[in-house]
Amino acid sequence: MIARQDAYIEKTDVWARLSAPVPSAAISWRQDGKVTARDGKYFARFVAYIEANTVRERLDAVVPGEWDLTLDLLPTLVGDDADGAQISFKARLQILGVIREDVGTGRDYKQASTDAFKRAAVRFGVANELYAYEQNWVEIDGDGKYARPVEDPQAAYVRRYGKPDVIHVQANGTPTVAGPMPTSILTDGETVSCPKCGGRMWDNRLTKRNPRAPDYKCQNRSCDGVIWPPKGAPTNTDAAANEPKQALAAESVLIGSEEELPF
Repeated sequence: MIARQDAYIEKTDVWARLSAPVPSAAISWRQDGKVTARDGKYFARFVAYIEANTVRERLDAVVPGEWDLTLDLLPTLVGDDADGAQISFKARLQILGVIREDVGTGRDYKQASTDAFKRAAVRFGVANELYAYEQNWVEIDGDGKYARPVEDPQAAYVRRYGKPDVIHVQANGTPTVAGPMPTSILTDGETVSCPKCGGRMWDNRLTKRNPRAPDYKCQNRSCDGVIWPPKGAPTNTDAAANEPKQALAAESVLIGSEEELPF
């Protein structure tokens, strides 16, 4: 029984490490949508994204040799005159026997395949925190095809919402955190994925009275997924209670909906 519980704790720790925030240096920004004119100036919305290599590095650091990706080419989607035909792939990502699937699109095979890969990884919590970023409207130097932002999108976001957390990932995949989290980033309880259904979990560390009770509980009432305190962890929650609580995002984006992923 003890060995089984230790194996369960070890596996849930893997899910937590996979869904830990990505390093801030790995986050890039791209323009999304058309330019908007206001008071003689031009503005465009920029969204945060990560490269596929960042996902691969996270998987190799946390579950080296224990993940597998399969890509299936889907029928080409016929777009409008502006976008043209869209290539589509279905990605099937397997980690420690757990499988998640999603579909990605793009103008060519490379773009579509990496999009599908990253979408499937999001279902394991990788870079899920990007969903909590607020809308980032940045002034640009015109409304033409080659218009560029007047201010770095990352600097614009920091000026409005605060500096993102500085995340350092050790060689074993364990993240270390330094610096305050902006109010737009999800809390730990939101970024930890349920070990059973892959959904979001409640963070009970600040409110539980019994220190041996689960640290996290799945938000899905039909799922009994929990994460127990790490073996050998302190039996009191005084330190955790003193940590500032972060504001949750006003709205959450559903994976698999018509909303575009943030990369």
